Amino acid sequence: VIDEVHLLDSEKRGAVLEVTVSRLRRLQDPRVVALSATMPNIDDVAEWLDAPAETTYAFGDEYRPVDLETGVKTYSHGSNAFADKYRRLYRALDLAEPHVREDGQALVFVSSRQDTVQAAKKARDEITERDIPIDSRDDYDFHNEAKELTNDTLRQSVTDGVGFHHAGLGKDDRDRVEEWFKQGKIKFLFSTSTLAWGVNLPARCVVIRDTKYHDPLEGETDISPLDVLQMLGRAGRPEYDDVGYGWVVCDRADADKYRKLLRDGKEIESRLAADLESHLNAEIAMGTIRGLEDVMAWLETTFYYVRAQSQPEQYDFPTLRDRVRDTLESLVDDGFVAADDDLAIEPTGLGRLASKYYLRLDTARRFRRLADRETLTVDSVLETVASAGEFDSVSARSAES
Repeated sequence: VIDEVHLLDSEKRGAVLEVTVSRLRRLQDPRVVALSATMPNIDDVAEWLDAPAETTYAFGDEYRPVDLETGVKTYSHGSNAFADKYRRLYRALDLAEPHVREDGQALVFVSSRQDTVQAAKKARDEITERDIPIDSRDDYDFHNEAKELTNDTLRQSVTDGVGFHHAGLGKDDRDRVEEWFKQGKIKFLFSTSTLAWGVNLPARCVVIRDTKYHDPLEGETDISPLDVLQMLGRAGRPEYDDVGYGWVVCDRADADKYRKLLRDGKEIESRLAADLESHLNAEIAMGTIRGLEDVMAWLETTFYYVRAQSQPEQYDFPTLRDRVRDTLESLVDDGFVAADDDLAIEPTGLGRLASKYYLRLDTARRFRRLADRETLTVDSVLETVASAGEFDSVSARSAES
């Protein structure tokens, strides 16, 4: 069973999911059930999995247990990023307030752990100023339960009907917050994307306050369209609501982009091309590919190949086989793969090591060049380790430099 199969389009995990499923199907030919709530190009995925039309099902919005209404609300972007966060927060509270007054709940997604805490603090002040009724404030038993929380800030917040949730909280605290939200004791819950994936925690109103996050390498980055759709899909509580409401709060300049996303969805793309050489090396290292014909046969089992057939201009399908052959030749030239005149191929020690320890191939190349030197110094080894791409996302604090 492949749940959330639309994660094929995930920049970080998509290619791994794709090659894992392709390998499993080549070696074992299992029965496969693929599930997704956000996948417009279902026919491409069905073709990849060899699913015939009679076993391919597309369910429209009419099958949702609760109708979903979505929309985009804009704000005026200023020169101060901190002030912009509060503008978006006030907009989110404006959208959520009517539902909370009608005994509903609001789930508000923000971009970072710190933002969940800061937004919850500000929301508590706003709730008091707006005189929004919160039953849990007078619930003596709930106040006693809240004393079991280990996070002091969270303990103070939940008794005002406002909670926050992120992966940095202890498991017991997260479990309690989730349970209290299900029970309706928490009316406003501020969360990172952790609650969008794998946790069934619906709310009458869902608001995405932050459509961007800070990436250590890229700086300010848009959240994935798949994440947006996944978050909004949490709107609507079966058995309690007839309609769920989902809102994206964004800058006016981005409004049309998000309106189009909500209207048309996001087609699933393959992410294999970005790391093709690493995955091809891994297949060769495992012995599942032993010759050029095997390489091409493997290619045809991938979603990458199917999607390239479906969108030949976007993927430059006519040159696809040549590009894969060039990738193989690069692996041979760089010492990861050995090939003979009969086109038989096998992994080298370097190729096996890179695959076994999940090294990026550029990192393995650096270490190979280092090993080829006549003499090694401690500085040269440390420099090679420190320059490895695996550490790109590690940021050093000023006190550590």
